[in-house]
Amino acid sequence: MRFHDYYATLEVARDADADAIRKSYRRLALQWHPDRHPEGERAEAEARFKRIAEAYEVLSDPGKRARYDRFG
Repeated sequence: MRFHDYYATLEVARDADADAIRKSYRRLALQWHPDRHPEGERAEAEARFKRIAEAYEVLSDPGKRARYDRFG
């Protein structure tokens, strides 16, 4: 399993607050949503969209974020 830096995925700093994480997630989710890309680029967009959603799931939950910050 490859390590993904969730902060880099969401393009936020490690000390970003919940509001900054939410705003960045919404911006990136709109940008990389598979329905907004042509058929040929959908697979790449879908993979990127899933990574963004996974990063947001971890960083938006205070408990999961604390574990991620501690153990990576």
